[in-house]
Amino acid sequence: MAGRLYEAFEIGEVLQHDLRRTVTETDNLMISALTHNPQPLHLDAEYAAGTEFGRIVVNGTFTFALMIGVSVGDTTLGTLVANLGYDEVVMPKPVFVGDTLRVETTVLEKRPSKSRPNQGLVVFEHRTYNQKDELVCRCKRTALLKRAEG
Repeated sequence: MAGRLYEAFEIGEVLQHDLRRTVTETDNLMISALTHNPQPLHLDAEYAAGTEFGRIVVNGTFTFALMIGVSVGDTTLGTLVANLGYDEVVMPKPVFVGDTLRVETTVLEKRPSKSRPNQGLVVFEHRTYNQKDELVCRCKRTALLKRAEG
């Protein structure tokens, strides 16, 4: 099991996830199609050229989902009971096709579950950076995890 049990996390711990990903045009097209999102900023090069960005901006749901997915192997793979919420999602910089993204996670909080003695809650802050080390996405995720004891 690659993920970690509740007890294995320390508040303040920072995880640098090894997996990096260069965003492709296909990534952007697929997430837009799968989510039925016809936003021309994501799909129409002529339209996007006339915006302040001057080119297509990658669908933010891709960036968010990639951030969470990259974090799973080092955090909750096989130990997750449920994700209880995603809070404070922000995207301070746009992502473009060709950007290479990396993710890091900080453990913000943890506490045993009051109603489920074999489980505990961990609050993570996930952050995604582009190849220029600019923050492009951030959120808090509350995860209910299995415990080794209890």
